[in-house]
Amino acid sequence: MSKPLAEIETARLEARIPLHIYDQMQRAARLRGMTLTGYLIATAGEDARRVVQETDMMRLMREDQIRFAEALLHPPKPTDKLVRAAKRHAELIQPK
Repeated sequence: MSKPLAEIETARLEARIPLHIYDQMQRAARLRGMTLTGYLIATAGEDARRVVQETDMMRLMREDQIRFAEALLHPPKPTDKLVRAAKRHAELIQPK
């Protein structure tokens, strides 16, 4: 469950931006019925979340590909449990 807004820790962000971009953001915030701060949090926060997620997915996918290739090239030795399961499986599916 998320914390009430009054309990959420905050940090201050200060930026110098061209006036025409500031005016555009102000207008966009008004069109959405939001304050400029709320608009910036919503849009920048969503973009940041998406960028991080895309980067993490790419990194994890690459790590998984490497791990998979390593397992194919250097498969681990079967455990005793796996050997027993393979024997049981072979006994069950052999034609009679």
